[in-house]
Amino acid sequence: MSNSYKYDLRGVSASKSEVHEAIKDLGKGLYPLAFCKILPDVVGGSPGHCNIMHADTAGTKTSLAYLYWRETGDLSVWEGIAQDALVMNLDDMACVGCVNDIVVSSTIGRNKNLIPGEVIRTIIQSATAFAEKMARHGVHLHLSGGETADVGDIVRTIDVGYTTFARLKRSEVVVNDIQAGDVVVGLASFGQASYETAYNGGMGSNGLTGARHDVFSHEYAAKFPESYDPNTPEDVIYTGSKKLTDTIKLHGLEITAGKLVLSPTRTYLPVLKKYLTEFGKEHIHGLIHCTGGGQAKVKHFIKNKRVVKNNLFDLPPLFELIQNESGTGWREMYQVFNMGHRLEFYLPGAEVQTVLDVARFFNIDARIIGHVEAADGEAVRVESPFGNFEY
Repeated sequence: MSNSYKYDLRGVSASKSEVHEAIKDLGKGLYPLAFCKILPDVVGGSPGHCNIMHADTAGTKTSLAYLYWRETGDLSVWEGIAQDALVMNLDDMACVGCVNDIVVSSTIGRNKNLIPGEVIRTIIQSATAFAEKMARHGVHLHLSGGETADVGDIVRTIDVGYTTFARLKRSEVVVNDIQAGDVVVGLASFGQASYETAYNGGMGSNGLTGARHDVFSHEYAAKFPESYDPNTPEDVIYTGSKKLTDTIKLHGLEITAGKLVLSPTRTYLPVLKKYLTEFGKEHIHGLIHCTGGGQAKVKHFIKNKRVVKNNLFDLPPLFELIQNESGTGWREMYQVFNMGHRLEFYLPGAEVQTVLDVARFFNIDARIIGHVEAADGEAVRVESPFGNFEY
């Protein structure tokens, strides 16, 4: 069974083709190639300012957190879910230069029969703790509250999302203008940054429906039927070999399978705040957050260019586990998952060392992972140990 067919049966899409079709006629804002939609300053009416609003969720990662919490009683997994939903907003905004004074509102929908108050409390408290941590790095998040609704008729377990808003000077906006000759610097998604408390496997909040069902054992289908859509065919539900508490031993790493896949989405806000404060945006030709679309994400933000990625990080244990369990083709792996780095700088070669130094200040590995060429049209080429792939 092909993986694209499995995705369809599970009710998800790796390409989001229907979503892109639905929004194709919407305006792209003041700067069409900016990583986030930039709006005029409708709040202050200043021609020198702009507004940015963003909304996202932790996606189906909440369902895996639910499984792990029910299986182990470990409430701490919900702390990661709060971070997942926040970072999917905040790091997108950071890619247009917005790294301070961001207003945050939550939208949490739960099935009260399954999700008690202690889970909600953990999520809300974790958002506050995350904001306090970011403030220590000069990134100030203003938590405005939000809505927590009991919607068991439409949400099987829990859905966690945030909406974020900021007002920014137009002169501070980073607009992607990726140029032939640019060098691509990738910042690792795995390891342990100085502001993290544990090893991070590198998971974001994309591809979790596939990862969850492909990695974990079918025993969870009977044990926790509320964790998946009952309309999904039985033969694509929890088809892997791992239990949530199985210890994964790969390349010197020892961690439970559940915790590895639940690694919270790493934020690069401290890195981008420090870089932009010390060096400004002058030399940055592009900032890309490799979320939905994985290593092909940048294709949406180039014109008549080919991005060649030919020096990627060695495959982290997390993605080796997912591929081993799922049998997913490598071309699709690089399109669905970040595969080792989730932030990319595009800039002249002479400016690379400053990025490497800032990343390493936070104990984040960084390297030149590719370059940009002129082309007819837009393309991304991934050259990996597992084959070369064109997108």
